[in-house]
Amino acid sequence: MKSMLFAGAAAAAMLGASAPALAQGQANAQGGGVTQVEQVVITGRLEEELPTQLAKQGVRVDVVTAATIKNGQYVDIIQSLQSTVPGLYIAPKNGPFDYARISLQGSRTQDVLWLEDGVRINNRLYGGGTTPLDTLPASMVERIEIVEGPQALFYGTQSVAGAVNIITRDFSSHLDGAVTAGGDTNSSYHLDSYARGAVGPGRLVVYGSADQSKGFRPFPLEDFQPSATQRDRAYSMFGMGGKYQMDLSDQVRLTVSEQHNFGKLDYAQPESVAIAFNNRNEDILTGKLDVTASESLQFFVKGYYHWWRSNFTEFDNDPSTGTLVTIDDHDPWGYVDRGVNAMGRFLPMRGVNLYLGYDFQNYYGSDAVLVIDKHSESTHAVFGEIATTPELIHGLSLAAGVRYNAPSVGQSATVGVVTAKWDITDALYLKAMAGTAFRLPTAEELFANDPNDERGNPNLKPETSKNANVSLGGHVPGLPALHWEVIGFFRDVKNLIDYDTFDPATNQDVFGNVPGVVRVRGGQVAFDGALTDEISGSASYTYSSSKQDGGMQLSNIPVSLAKATLDYHPTTLPFGLTGSLNYVGDVYNNPAGLGPVNFGDYVVFNASARLFLDEARRQRIDIGLNNVFDKRYATAMGAGFSDATGDAYLVPSLGQPRTFTVRYTFGF
Repeated sequence: MKSMLFAGAAAAAMLGASAPALAQGQANAQGGGVTQVEQVVITGRLEEELPTQLAKQGVRVDVVTAATIKNGQYVDIIQSLQSTVPGLYIAPKNGPFDYARISLQGSRTQDVLWLEDGVRINNRLYGGGTTPLDTLPASMVERIEIVEGPQALFYGTQSVAGAVNIITRDFSSHLDGAVTAGGDTNSSYHLDSYARGAVGPGRLVVYGSADQSKGFRPFPLEDFQPSATQRDRAYSMFGMGGKYQMDLSDQVRLTVSEQHNFGKLDYAQPESVAIAFNNRNEDILTGKLDVTASESLQFFVKGYYHWWRSNFTEFDNDPSTGTLVTIDDHDPWGYVDRGVNAMGRFLPMRGVNLYLGYDFQNYYGSDAVLVIDKHSESTHAVFGEIATTPELIHGLSLAAGVRYNAPSVGQSATVGVVTAKWDITDALYLKAMAGTAFRLPTAEELFANDPNDERGNPNLKPETSKNANVSLGGHVPGLPALHWEVIGFFRDVKNLIDYDTFDPATNQDVFGNVPGVVRVRGGQVAFDGALTDEISGSASYTYSSSKQDGGMQLSNIPVSLAKATLDYHPTTLPFGLTGSLNYVGDVYNNPAGLGPVNFGDYVVFNASARLFLDEARRQRIDIGLNNVFDKRYATAMGAGFSDATGDAYLVPSLGQPRTFTVRYTFGF
């Protein structure tokens, strides 16, 4: 742990020693007063520019900045997105650094693809239950890009409802950095630092963070069984990363990066448990070569290696004997995901872009806890798109593309998408997107072999979907910096993967493609931008109907969702204020057949303030109040089992109680 905590300070010293003459000019980010260098080098070439290009072609893209995250005093990625992104529902099971249920515009959890610096980080073993967000601190973020709608063309499997790309700290040619320390009323502490600047012939950025907490009581006190002696859900999470970038010539750029996360995360349960936790270890190593051959030809080749391993430990109390029973003792589970991505953009004529790409993925993994046999799977994919710009047809952008995916296990998938953006006037536009997407089976669905429980099926077809997103938007009359948009979204998913048959010889449920269609219909209205030079904010409301074959609303997908944020950032006063509202409508679940039960319909308010201690705004104190009115609400509904009878009963997982946070930041 000590090596990680000192990593940021050591890097800062190295950068300072190597570049003592770097410019010291700094500027404050609007809405945050966050210290930033005047010239930040955008790493982008083709890959980093892709979301911007997609937005020009008719795709809706939201961006959450580092300033927004810091001003809101968010601890992890989940908190950073909960109150800020329209149409995105994220419910952490028991506070920061935990599993979460996710829905983007009415989607299921497994229909959203997560990436870090363009590398997919979705759990290769499981789909909906073990999201990849419990190891990611908010302090490492430069920005988060949320690309909505079917994004399988460029991003591949699981991007049925959209893709979320977490961009870590970017490069700079000038010395820049900060150290932050603080704590909260849940017996938590936080420490993070980063430093970046020119080193030798290139640019270096390093960052590190540490979060540790006793946590809070994850279930109502009355719902704990006497056998459950672990009553607070604690966590300790540490991360460190670094990136180096060098221009080999005016045309060629090399970028390498490594991120390492490790920690111990309690797994809360309302009965039996004396102690239960996951030990996490994760590495993401990447190398990329960007080439700009000419004004009309640009391409990149990128290799990545994602190593995710965990050990699960659980010791239970036996109420009948008063002894401790070993359930799991550092039992391993994890996977290795590695691959190569290549994409090029060619401009054959003015106003036309041609994209061509190749994607290779290989993964293998196993689970000794839930018993998934060790297997390896590879997937080859090719894709292409032709897109026009307004240079060809004034005010209109069009794009059409196709992708072919060929996995080594299971059946292939071909998807396509068309998009359009029409600038009706300078203040009014129309966007449309229609296409297909897919989700390849997980390792559990392919290779599970858990005695007396479940068995995978290597012959599964991918889930496939038909999708459409249409929106009308523009600027509010009289407030040119305030933007509005009305969105409609439609999605049909078929070839659903679930338990299909039962094998009485082995007493196992067997996965298969089951009949039925998940139909999603919904709408959204969103506002964001500046009301005045000193006040900015956002507001959104989303309604979604997500049902299978006309049944009830699917589990863990809210019928309605509303969010609002407001930020006051005066340039002549040494402080700023941020407030947010997060409303979740009806959410249903049916744990252990005890429901369906509605555990939604709640509002949570958060507030934060920042005080700048010097004129250059390099030193600041942030205070935050999460869940201002101490609302007791459920993020999930599960089942507990009585010590006395073994009968199941409903148990809500509680959201974070009112929490007061204080942090101090020194920037340079």
